[in-house]
Amino acid sequence: MKSVTPSPLKGKLAAPPSKSAMQRALAAALLAEGTSTICNPAYCDDTQAALAIIRGLGAKVELDEQQVVVRGGFKPRDEELNCGEAGLSLRMFAPIAALWGRPLTFHAQGSLAGRPVRMLEAPLTQLGVQCVTTNGLAPVTVRGPLRGGNVEVDGSVSSQLLTGLLMALPLVKPDSELQVKALKSKPYVQLTIDLLAEFGVKITHDDFTSFRIPGGQTYRAREYQVAGDWSGAAFLLVAGALAGEVELTGIAYPTVQADGRIIEVLKASGARVSCREELVSVTADQRRSFNFDATECPDLFPPLVALACNCEGRTVISGVSRLRHKESDRGRVLQVEFGKLGAEIELVDDEMVIQGSGLHGGTVDPRGDHRIAMAAATAALVAEAPVSILDASCVNKSYPAFFSDLATLGGIIRE
Repeated sequence: MKSVTPSPLKGKLAAPPSKSAMQRALAAALLAEGTSTICNPAYCDDTQAALAIIRGLGAKVELDEQQVVVRGGFKPRDEELNCGEAGLSLRMFAPIAALWGRPLTFHAQGSLAGRPVRMLEAPLTQLGVQCVTTNGLAPVTVRGPLRGGNVEVDGSVSSQLLTGLLMALPLVKPDSELQVKALKSKPYVQLTIDLLAEFGVKITHDDFTSFRIPGGQTYRAREYQVAGDWSGAAFLLVAGALAGEVELTGIAYPTVQADGRIIEVLKASGARVSCREELVSVTADQRRSFNFDATECPDLFPPLVALACNCEGRTVISGVSRLRHKESDRGRVLQVEFGKLGAEIELVDDEMVIQGSGLHGGTVDPRGDHRIAMAAATAALVAEAPVSILDASCVNKSYPAFFSDLATLGGIIRE
C-alpha cells in the first residue's frame, strides 16, 4: 500500500518509454534476420512477458539499462509461452506463432485470464491455422502454418489481433487482404504500420477498413528508438495541471500515439500547455469541465477522471464501452473507487458523467488495475486529505517508476 498526501509539484523528468512500441519492436526484431538494437527500452511487467516470448520463439536477447540487443530468427524452442497479463503480447504473438507448423500454447495470468480472445479463432482458421481457445479465453493453442489470403477481422473489441496479422502475414508468400469492421484504436494500428516500415515491411490501407499486405517480404534488422509513452505521461501531465508545474522530456507532439490527445483536453480544461521539440510542460491554471470522446484512446479515462473530479462543472467522457475488457471493468471500478473519495460519477449508456466537486481523502482498491492506481495517486495531490492505494505495486504492469517519478516532482508518498 502507498499513501499519497496532498502536495504541490514542480520539476522536470524524462517520460517513461512506451510499452506498446517496445512490444511491437521486440516482435519485429524476432522476425528480422540479424541483430537489432532497441534503445530506451521499457522494462515493465508487460514487456518482460514479451521478452520471454521472443526468447521462446527463437530470439537471443541481451539486456542492459540503455538497450536491448536482439538476434532475430523465428525458430520456436518452447511449446508453452506465458503472456503474464500482457493482452497485446497474447493477441499479437498468436498470429506470429502460427507461422510455425507445430502447436504452440499461450497462457495468461491475472486479469488477462478473463479477457476475451475468441476474436482470434475465425480469422486464423480462415488463414489455415488450427486455433483453439478455452471457451473464448486463454490458454490459446495455435498450429500453422499460416497462409495468406483474404479474411475479415472484427476490430470492435481490440486492434491487437490486427497488429499480429499485420506483422505475420508479410512473411508468407501469397499476398493478403484484410477487411476490418468496427475498428477501434486506429492510432495503435498506425503505430504498428509505422514501426513495420522502419523494419522494412510495407503495408497499405484504405482508411483503416481494408489492408493490403504483399507477401514474401523480409524484415530488416535495425536500431530502433522507443518513444516516450503518452499513456504513462498523461498521469504526470494531469498532475501538473492540478498541482503545479511538470515538464516531461522525450515525448514529441503531435504524435501517432492515441493518448497524445491528453494535450487537447488539458488545453480545453484551462491548464497552460507548451509543446516544443521533445519537451512538454503543463502548469496549473484554470480548471474547467470538458466534453471528450475517448473511444479511440480509452486508456485516458483514468487520468481524465482524476482531472474532471477537480474541474468546475459537469464533464462528459464518451466511449465507456471500451473499458469493459481492460484489466478490470474499468468504468465501473472508476465509479466505485473514486466514489469512496467523494466523486460524483454516473455511467449513462456509453458516457461517463462527472460532476466536479473536489475529493476528500480515503482508501482506494484499484482491483489490480495499474491505471486506476495511478489515477488515484494523481487525484490525491489536490484532495483534502491523503489517499491510500491498496496493492499499489500493480503499476509495475506498465510504469514501475511511477511513484518514484511522482516523488521526484514533489509528491509526498509514504508506504
